[in-house]
Amino acid sequence: MAAVVYMNFDGVAEQAIAFYAEALSASEVKAVKFKDIPQDPNYPLPENELNMIMESSIAFEGGKIMMSDVLPSMKKVTGEVVQGNNMLITLVMNDKSKLQEYFTALSVGGHVIIPLGNMPWSSCFGMLVDKFGVAWKFNSDADIFLDRVIADKR
Repeated sequence: MAAVVYMNFDGVAEQAIAFYAEALSASEVKAVKFKDIPQDPNYPLPENELNMIMESSIAFEGGKIMMSDVLPSMKKVTGEVVQGNNMLITLVMNDKSKLQEYFTALSVGGHVIIPLGNMPWSSCFGMLVDKFGVAWKFNSDADIFLDRVIADKR
């Protein structure tokens, strides 16, 4: 079983899907809009909600992320979407050139917090917030660091 990051958006999921699919060189992109599934005739969705993303997934080398829009009519139940501060996506892989590629692509229109580089805990680490307000962390050898620190505690 794998943990998958799930992101909610406030009506811009379709744009986010396109951005992340390109930035991460997606191998597979799946998206379903609310209009693509049978509607309950007792609770019809307004036209603007029918075109929102109900469910999606983006598969790329090393992982998968999923995302959807939160319908305005559901915010009474789900609450408002708060961008960026409620989650962080971490990409952990030993392929430093691939990390650099993802870092560069995801930083377009965003803000680099820590440039990708060598750190005491990683030979290739960086952090950024992308143009959608989502925070990302990049780490080439997180498992090596974790294993070493855990072993040293014993």
